[in-house]
Amino acid sequence: MKRSKIALAITFSISALFLTACNDSNDSYSGINPDKTYLSESNYSKDTLDEASSIKVMTYKMVNVQGRSAKTSAIVLFPKVAQPKDGYRVVVWEHGTLGVGDTCAPTNNILGSRFKDPLAKSLLAEGYVIIAPDYEGLGEAGIHPYLHLKSEADSAIAAVKAAKERYGSQLNGSWMSVGQSQGGQASLGTAEYANADLNYKGAVAGAPASSLDKIIFEVAPPVLAAAEEKELAAGLTPLQRANGSIGAYATLLTYASFAAVGIKAADPRFDYREIFKDDRSRNLAALAEGTTGENGLCLSSVDPVNHPEDSLHYRFVSDIVDFLVKNPTKKLVDYPGLDQEKFTASKAVQQFLKDSQPGTKKINTPVLIIQGTKDMSVPYTVTYEMYLKMKAAGTDVTLLSVVDASHTEAIVKKNAELVAFIKKYMAAQ
Repeated sequence: MKRSKIALAITFSISALFLTACNDSNDSYSGINPDKTYLSESNYSKDTLDEASSIKVMTYKMVNVQGRSAKTSAIVLFPKVAQPKDGYRVVVWEHGTLGVGDTCAPTNNILGSRFKDPLAKSLLAEGYVIIAPDYEGLGEAGIHPYLHLKSEADSAIAAVKAAKERYGSQLNGSWMSVGQSQGGQASLGTAEYANADLNYKGAVAGAPASSLDKIIFEVAPPVLAAAEEKELAAGLTPLQRANGSIGAYATLLTYASFAAVGIKAADPRFDYREIFKDDRSRNLAALAEGTTGENGLCLSSVDPVNHPEDSLHYRFVSDIVDFLVKNPTKKLVDYPGLDQEKFTASKAVQQFLKDSQPGTKKINTPVLIIQGTKDMSVPYTVTYEMYLKMKAAGTDVTLLSVVDASHTEAIVKKNAELVAFIKKYMAAQ
């Protein structure tokens, strides 16, 4: 009963916008034609979308974080709208946080409800082709380098190249990127690394992940403390706080676990356990990797009612609740999560923070950032600071603030503006 209550309390807030996951092949690409990026295509059978004329799973090559050829995959959706004479334009959808294990890959499960409606339905109805990459290491051999900006960008750029090889003149060549959370960060990274591509027309970034260290150690603590005080004043039990301050803190620790495990993709020698305070949180963080690096827990469970324990976020929430119940005089910040001193001292972590930060260079194409003011995962102040730095660097960037919107709400509420932005800089016809 306790599990079910926690699961129902926390599930809706973290699963809404993401393309969800299931298992995929772990086979390594052996390389038949080194001159081609496109590898293969198969029918996508896990879900349907009325606005799509076809939905395929495309496999292709990319260069991974170790500089080697790696196999990855993407979902490709074609619209029912007649093909323009000069070919379809492409929008690349870059998904939010799912996890780092193969079971977290999008390509073998249903399409996320908020991806389908309104985003995918709107873009397909306008006549755009959508390409949705898994990212490096999701669904294929290797650990996913979570939040690694260049890796995410390379996944998107290679997916577009592979699609052009596969579909030829059916595609116009012009393309843009859209993403939310991790995907928002990835979309900004794609814009940066596609700077020299004249066919790339712009980026939309919803609540883009950035400054993870600042969020965890500077911005989040006072916000969580204030939320906790309100909850305690209202007489709420730890279990009743699962969808409040406890859930928010669990989300940050889940993100940190994915990031820590993901560092191993580029640096296999990195021991991510060292940046957590004790075995309690270390053992939970290890669940992100699993026993092989391919079978780690995802952010949310595919079956949250019957198997909530399959979610790493749920595991952290449950453990924090247990900690506070058994230690009634303790506060949320007393939970033994990340070790700030070791986190800051780690060269591997500092390199990761540098590699994951978007918006540090001028982007040559227009950028739209959509950010909710009540976002507790990527706080508004962090995104606003990044926006100012992007403007100072000379990027043509617009910040669309969504008052009182949470992390997953903002981009959904402003879908019409998102589509209008894409049509402005890359008309479908």
